[in-house]
Amino acid sequence: MIVIGITGSIASGKSTVAKLIAKNKHPLFDADKAVLDLYKNKKFINLIVKKLNLRSKKKIKNQIRSLVKKNKNKLKTLETIIHPFVRKKINSFLKINSKILILEIPLLIESKLNSYFDKVIFVDAKKKLRLKRYLKRINDKKTFEILNKRQLSPAIKKKACDIIINNNYSLVILKKNVKKFIEIYE
Repeated sequence: MIVIGITGSIASGKSTVAKLIAKNKHPLFDADKAVLDLYKNKKFINLIVKKLNLRSKKKIKNQIRSLVKKNKNKLKTLETIIHPFVRKKINSFLKINSKILILEIPLLIESKLNSYFDKVIFVDAKKKLRLKRYLKRINDKKTFEILNKRQLSPAIKKKACDIIINNNYSLVILKKNVKKFIEIYE
């Protein structure tokens, strides 16, 4: 079994690369999806409301976004709540019996999770392009800047990774780059 970690800066194309590698043939863990699932859990919501002193249990993400814009330290508080839940899900996922396991984790390097993986892929894209992609999904430049600054620089992340996949061009080129990588392991 080979365990592959996929990371990269915000809006670099990690999810696209992860899905291309998994090709519906290999199990794929998506840390962002795991976090989204947490927001459906009443126990988690109660904890977040209490720890961050939120006004209500409704529109929690909007409240958190506003809070983080006012006080960047609240992002660290939020991460200390979320990360243990996500790590628990990662550990469960790693017990799956499969030739290849793929985990997409945005803060893989920052969370010092390298030891979980046989190979770590960094999905690279220029900041200007990443911002454009992010604004297309979530029209909020300030949040992009806060989240981007929370991550280590691409240069530092690249040094900690085994493979770099460039995502500055078309989907066709990205698919070719991913295909070259996956052919080695399949």
